[in-house]
Order: sequence, then structure tokens, then C-alpha cells
Amino acid sequence: MPLTPGDSAPRITLVGATGAVGTTLIRLIEERGFRYRDVRLVASARSAGRELTVDGRTHRVEALDTFDFSTTDVAFFSAGGAVSRKWVPSAVAQGALVIDNTNAFRMDAGTPLVVPQVNAAELDVRPAGGIIANPNCSTIPLVRLLRPVEERWGIRHAVVSTYQAASGRGHSGLAELAEASSITLEDPAATPPATAFSPALAFDVIPFIDELLDTGFTLEEQKMLQESRKILGLPHLDVTATCVRVPVMNGHSEAAWIECDDVVDRAELIRLLAAEPEVTVHDQDTPGAFPTPRTAGNPDHVHVGRVRVSPRNPRGFWLWLVADNLRIGAALNALQIAEALVERGVL
Repeated sequence: MPLTPGDSAPRITLVGATGAVGTTLIRLIEERGFRYRDVRLVASARSAGRELTVDGRTHRVEALDTFDFSTTDVAFFSAGGAVSRKWVPSAVAQGALVIDNTNAFRMDAGTPLVVPQVNAAELDVRPAGGIIANPNCSTIPLVRLLRPVEERWGIRHAVVSTYQAASGRGHSGLAELAEASSITLEDPAATPPATAFSPALAFDVIPFIDELLDTGFTLEEQKMLQESRKILGLPHLDVTATCVRVPVMNGHSEAAWIECDDVVDRAELIRLLAAEPEVTVHDQDTPGAFPTPRTAGNPDHVHVGRVRVSPRNPRGFWLWLVADNLRIGAALNALQIAEALVERGVL
């Protein structure tokens, strides 16, 4: 069983355990057999007292504002940026290593921003600041595909449009999309709820995610630029994005145009992407094949299709990618960081 007696496994705490990412992390710990010698579940005072099951054992959710992190080896924070900014320093001061799934510390110079398939070397030593940041849900699958392309052909720039699911707003986003869809189907003239999304997301698309910046871009779009540069170690990488919310329950999609320094061969590109760990290329044998959030398959893989090298500019190519944003884009990447830390003896 993953519950391991003695001192050979870490003591873990899940902050935001009742949220969409937190409950996904619990499932992944069970599915992947991640070994621990203690697990604590933490959330807001509103959720404290609830009971959740981990590996067949019932655990009562504890309140964050009174929680003692001194017996925690690694804490996963998935409760939003404001919560992380307030409580992560306290957890670190009490000795916990924090894997933070928010934007709170990603661009701090001393905080590693890690996708294990791309820059796992960042995990060879414990960070001095006690925090490892988990990247944005759309950045993670993109950089996993950009890394081998950069190593083979070099990248001049990337233009990306994202199509992001309602689950990116957690349980509230999923519930609102379901309610708004039902109301609209029953009465197209009715006014559906529009709290998590504005305007209402049902039967619509919203080209605006997160806050608006002075540049005219949104914070979500800026994250993709800044985080890609940091993860890949390419401070001058040119990435520009339009991030769009779509009426899909779960699974983010992206259309990406990548222009390289040299001419790209499509067959070699497909072989290169297909050789990446946990990547499925759908048109490897059937040109034009593509994944969708509902049909992609293995939720722990990045799914790629519609790979097209431009005949007018053979240095550039298009691809379509789909990834489970709650798993690959959040909980799975965080857990793979912890797995890599255990493997390296850092935890």
C-alpha cells in the first residue's frame, strides 16, 4: 500500500484538498501508488470537517488557518494564488517543501518552475527558498512539445491560441456551465448565471481569461510567454497567445504555429514528438487525424494532431494539442515533481 511505515517515505499535506485539483491529486496518488507515511488534507474553514478517502482510508479535512506544517515534508498547495501568498511562507518556515500550483511564485527568481519532462535537473537539489512552482495549465503541454523542437531546429517564435475548459475555474466553473447549458436549452431567451464566467459560457466562447494588463493582453496570455521562457531557459523566446474559454467541461486544447531557424521535415517532426515520454501523436499513421477533449484517450498524455509543415514557409509548422488540464496541467505535473524529488533523494 502507498501508506509506508518508517522514515522511508515523505509526510504529505494537500492544501485545497476539496477543490477540483485537490481531488484529482488524491486520485493520482492512488492510481500511481505514490508512497507516503502520512497524509493530511487541508482546506478553508468552510470545508473543514468534511471526510475524504485516500487509499481506502478516511481522512477528516482540517482547517488551513490553524494547521501546523511542522510535521509535513512536502505540501501541495492548490487553493488559489491569494491563499498561497498568505500561507506558503508559513509552511516553508515550519520546514515543509512546497509544490505550489498557483501563479504566486512562478516568476520569482529563486523559485524553480518545473515540468519534469523538460527541466527535471532543477530538482537535483532542494531549493533554498523551499518552494517549487507548478506552471500554468496551458504552458505545461506546450513546453513539453517545444523542447525537442528547439533542440533540433531552434525556435524563432510561437503563436498560440488556447481553447480552455470550464474546469480551469474549478468546481464552480463546472457547475455553472452545466446549469447555464440546461437553462439555455430550456429557454434560449433566459438569462443564465454568469458568475464564474462573464458573459455566460454556455454555447459561447470568451476570448478573455484572467485579468487585463496594460499591454492589452491578459495575465493568462502573459503567463504563457514568461513561463515558457523560464522553463526552457530561453529568455528571448517569442511566444504570443490568445487564450479563450470554451464550453467544454474538461480538457484544454491549443492550436500552435511554430517557426524555426531551419527547414522542418514533417516525418522527422512526427517521429521526434512521438518519441517524447507520455506524448501521443494521432496523425503519425493517419495524416489529418486529431484528438479532442472527449476523444483523446489516455488523460496522462499530451495528445497531438493536425501536424502541418507550411509549403510556403517550410521553417514553420502548425500542430493541434489536447491535454487534461486538471491532470497534466496541474495535479499530475505536481505529483511528478514529487516523484522526481523522491527518486533523487531530495525528499
